[in-house]
Amino acid sequence: MTAIFTYLRESASIIDKWLLLFCIFWASLLIVLNYAFNIESGLIKQLGTRFDQFVALFGVYCCAFIAPYWFAISRHLVTPTPTFWLLLVFAPAIFALKVSISNPLENIFDGIWGDYWVAVTTLPFKFLVVLVILVVLYRILPAQPGFWGVTLRSLSWKPYLLMLVAMVPLIVFASTQAVFLSAYPRVKQIAYIAPYNDSWFATVLLYEIGYGIDFVTIELFFRGFLVFAFVRYAGASALLPMAVFYCSIHFGKPLMECISSFFGGLILGVIAYRTRSIVGGLVVHLGIAWMMEIGGFMGNGVLK
Repeated sequence: MTAIFTYLRESASIIDKWLLLFCIFWASLLIVLNYAFNIESGLIKQLGTRFDQFVALFGVYCCAFIAPYWFAISRHLVTPTPTFWLLLVFAPAIFALKVSISNPLENIFDGIWGDYWVAVTTLPFKFLVVLVILVVLYRILPAQPGFWGVTLRSLSWKPYLLMLVAMVPLIVFASTQAVFLSAYPRVKQIAYIAPYNDSWFATVLLYEIGYGIDFVTIELFFRGFLVFAFVRYAGASALLPMAVFYCSIHFGKPLMECISSFFGGLILGVIAYRTRSIVGGLVVHLGIAWMMEIGGFMGNGVLK
């Protein structure tokens, strides 16, 4: 755990303080606007077509990601090149595509079990879409550590396990809050299958595996691509636009989860930046996600 605190302290000493303040202000403004006008959960999700959703999400993500870089460039913290400008616009497009693209199985399977298989395969399908794009970029762009930080070299597991232990009391507390329990566990989205199913554990397990794959997508994109592709142009300053962008993908979540995502994303970004690996952060993120699922199960059970 000492190593994590050392990473944070050393990164705090080199990150531009004005950029940090701007990113906190900008993330706060976007959060206020989103929850005041229900932009993500209301306006965007109600759009009629996937393309309309893609365009709207692309606009939101551009606001979240490009504005901090504009501020960083104004402070001469970034060395922009033509490749940098292309990546700056391409990055929000990738994640907007990930969120808005439909599972092709939606047009193949019908009925209750068809809905179930669409539910458990959608996030793995979205992972494959992002993975293919990142593989192409990995081959085109200059060499990266591993595959966008997927490396176990010199990785110590102890700090990450301690981080998970430290999260347990917070998740236990959250599991007593109605707002949290209205969103978790996510697996309740397939509760409709229970009356038609003799193997509830297997169907839940399969859903949770698919749910977990989404965090692989997120870590690979945010702490991998958005850190290691941009650090050559912005150094440690690349961590802050990434954190604002990461915050923006939580606009449909409970407010406190959205706010904490900025700081959580920044911490995981610092760890990836200093260790040159996303694997430890991925373990923490997956562990927290599945602990929140367990907390949701237990909390809802207690309330009932």
